[in-house]
Amino acid sequence: MTLIDIITSLIDFRTFSSIWYWLAVLVTWAVATHWVIGVPFDMVVRARRQGGQAAQDLEIMVAINLRRLMTISGTPAVILVGMGAFVVTAAAMLGFVYGLELAQGLFCLAFPLVFVGLLTQRSCLQFAQDQPTGPALILAMVRLRFWIQLIAITALFCTALLGIYVLLSQRFG
Repeated sequence: MTLIDIITSLIDFRTFSSIWYWLAVLVTWAVATHWVIGVPFDMVVRARRQGGQAAQDLEIMVAINLRRLMTISGTPAVILVGMGAFVVTAAAMLGFVYGLELAQGLFCLAFPLVFVGLLTQRSCLQFAQDQPTGPALILAMVRLRFWIQLIAITALFCTALLGIYVLLSQRFG
């Protein structure tokens, strides 16, 4: 096996048979479920267990990230939504109409993240309106993480099913 063969086997565009794709999927969903509204979930757990200073730290961190995400919800959000819609639509068209496996993999990764983004933005608007503190904030963060995990599990299941279908159809034509 030559050096060129080794390099091209590492940079393989067959998505669903590549360990790198599955590692990227797992890391993406691990990060998405750990960082709820930009706050690491271990802060929520610590605030629930210890209270006091840990709960105050959580409230401050949520307030900072709320302000950061609320600034994005204005005019930049329209641009981001437009660009995101273009990328997801292009991936869907290239993947499912033209049969490009790399685009199918990108779509399976990006499409559920759209729902996570919408859920996060909706929660930010709700947090800004209600301004929960203490146990109410912790409960809201736990609920948001639950819904993000549900999206992640569904996305992983659907991605695995599509991956199995693609690999079996390539194998048995």
